[in-house]
Amino acid sequence: MNIEQAAKQLEALGNPTRLQVYRALVRAGDEGLPVGHLQEKIGIAASTLSHHLHRLILTGLVTQERQVTTLICRANYPAMSTLVGFLVEECCVDAGCAVADGEAAA
Repeated sequence: MNIEQAAKQLEALGNPTRLQVYRALVRAGDEGLPVGHLQEKIGIAASTLSHHLHRLILTGLVTQERQVTTLICRANYPAMSTLVGFLVEECCVDAGCAVADGEAAA
């Protein structure tokens, strides 16, 4: 992952409403949520939700799939894992306290 992509994803998640939408989708699991259920869960207007979903989709954090007349939104777990990995991959490298082999960075 490059720093520009990470910055765009973090910027998208920096908005409280988008973060709330994203967390709801992460909690929903692989099945995702229909847009209508997501709107009810978050309690925002459809146009506002559409705007925030668009930003999350553009950054690759969320996907949408049409199932007949319903739009299903899902968190893109590989993208989330890549972003989190990018944030921690060099943990403590410059501090001289490198994590011992076999241990995970916090």
